[in-house]
Amino acid sequence: MKLTYTLQSAAAVALLTLAQVASAQVAVIVNPKSTLATMTPEQVAAIFMGKSATLPSGQTAVPADLPESSSARDQFYSKAAGKSPSQVKATWARLTFSGKATPPKEVPTAADVKKHVAANVDAIGYIEKSAVDSTVKVVLTVE
Repeated sequence: MKLTYTLQSAAAVALLTLAQVASAQVAVIVNPKSTLATMTPEQVAAIFMGKSATLPSGQTAVPADLPESSSARDQFYSKAAGKSPSQVKATWARLTFSGKATPPKEVPTAADVKKHVAANVDAIGYIEKSAVDSTVKVVLTVE
């Protein structure tokens, strides 16, 4: 009886932890010197899906992407662009093959995305909102 209760408690804790991870907010970030104050999900999706090479301010966009294994990446593309990981991959395969666009620069970690954005006034990226600090500016939050 005690073992069953312990297993049920452990399962409940695991489910709560997974729910918190799954509902983490993702922040779209730009350099703090950027003139951008906000962006819409459509504007962000256009940049990260190869439909636009410029920020709404007219600057050339230099997007930074997290690795395919990142849960923040999956959440970002799902919520901002309405695309699954396989749809994102297929879109970029088509755009790259046709020579119409170059995919965002993939960087290994959220800390690297933050460094890239902080060092480049034209950069745009996304990280978990909990990792945001004063070195970057949030222009959109997706949940």
